[in-house]
Amino acid sequence: MRAASTRADSLQFSGRSIESARRGLHIHPITSGKPVLKVAVIGCGKIADGHVEQIRAIGRGEVVAVCDREPLMVEQLAVRMKVPGRYTDAAEMLRVERPDVVHIATPPESHVMLACMALRAGCHVFVEKPFALNAADAQVILDCASEVGKRVSVNYLYNFEPPGLMLEPLLARGALGDLVHLDTQYGYNLGGDYGLAVMSDPNHWVHRLPGKLFHNVLDHVLAKVVAHIGDDAAVQVLSFRRRPASGVPTLDALPDELRFMLRSGAVTVSGLVSAHGRPAAHTLRVVGTRDSVDLDYTARTLVHSANWSQPASVGRLFPAFVQARQFWRNGWRNVGLFRRHEYHYFECMRVLLSRFYDAIEHQAADPIPPDHIRRVCRVIDQIVEGMEAAR
Repeated sequence: MRAASTRADSLQFSGRSIESARRGLHIHPITSGKPVLKVAVIGCGKIADGHVEQIRAIGRGEVVAVCDREPLMVEQLAVRMKVPGRYTDAAEMLRVERPDVVHIATPPESHVMLACMALRAGCHVFVEKPFALNAADAQVILDCASEVGKRVSVNYLYNFEPPGLMLEPLLARGALGDLVHLDTQYGYNLGGDYGLAVMSDPNHWVHRLPGKLFHNVLDHVLAKVVAHIGDDAAVQVLSFRRRPASGVPTLDALPDELRFMLRSGAVTVSGLVSAHGRPAAHTLRVVGTRDSVDLDYTARTLVHSANWSQPASVGRLFPAFVQARQFWRNGWRNVGLFRRHEYHYFECMRVLLSRFYDAIEHQAADPIPPDHIRRVCRVIDQIVEGMEAAR
């Protein structure tokens, strides 16, 4: 189809520097020669707003176009976010706009086709989770990126929440010792906006995922732990539907409780995904041979486990005060983040995108290594197999 609106290639400015030309970047007319990437977004659903907002917030790219097969979705997003280029055909958008980076925010069944199309058009690609329907599809995207020499990443944003960022230096300096076990929990509210959308529409794309509801959230659960396990992970799975039957076969085929256990060498991982536990948890416990920490991604806290060395009852008096002091410090740190406007919901996505654009512009390390993307998808495949065996 023809673009909903067209524009001249006005971003190809004659004042490009040799270095920016080598990198395939574009000079923004207002920023005095600062390189700015041309960015396009494919998929105009709710999450696309977050992508556009955070691309603009980091000041590294200009969103020049949005694309969706549904013209009304294109128009709504473009008007709402004041994006000039509006398309219903991704191939045409890539040909006309020639973006440097493409963000893909469509259901995962389309990711292989769209990601490879964008990569072969010379674009770096940032993909909304789930990265792919399975590990084989994920490998196709990663191989394509390697073949054309472009960067690809995925929106594993929670690794870049304050607790995840605080965990990074602890692990880097070995403060926890050798890892023994990780326990990860993720709560899901079927009565929330997204849950209601899934449960009220038997044709929602989540019902087509191999792992159903869990397939859409396991990335958040596993992205936090795959750096600490190998490709030899063995998986045990328990899944079931806790809510009463509705009489609608598609909805009743959707389990809402998941437990799994992984073992990789000497490290184990336990996972819980629950639609019924309250409050809806989003936590990670990391147990090491020297120390252990508890991360709460909702409260944005990281707290070391309390140790006591004093004897008997006297020793048991102090840990509560030690823990309280840690929570107090976490609270004041969060106040500081709030005052600096770094405490909003998508701040973690802003950090991730900033690192991804660093990788593109300055050849920095990938914020999500390809091996981690591959491993997440492989473990999801194993969990889905366990779910099917249980049924």
